[in-house]
Amino acid sequence: MEHVADVLEGAAAMASLAVALFFFKFWRRTRDSLFLLFAAAFAIGAVGSVARSVVEVSDTAEPMYFLPRLVMFALIAIAIINKNAPGKDR
Repeated sequence: MEHVADVLEGAAAMASLAVALFFFKFWRRTRDSLFLLFAAAFAIGAVGSVARSVVEVSDTAEPMYFLPRLVMFALIAIAIINKNAPGKDR
């Protein structure tokens, strides 16, 4: 069963990397910081997935298990708040 979890983590890493490249492409086109922060968030998600599949985590309460996701969601929240901030020119 452990190998199935590794395969699923690899699939999650591949999907996160594809989404990161997608947002990076739009950032290069528009130079909108929303897309750059989303690309960074999903790249961190991909690195976190790879790390979880390579390193054996003995306890899910370890920071390595949830810290990349915390940073990822924080970047997404910052991007959305920054985009919707009043007084910004669009």
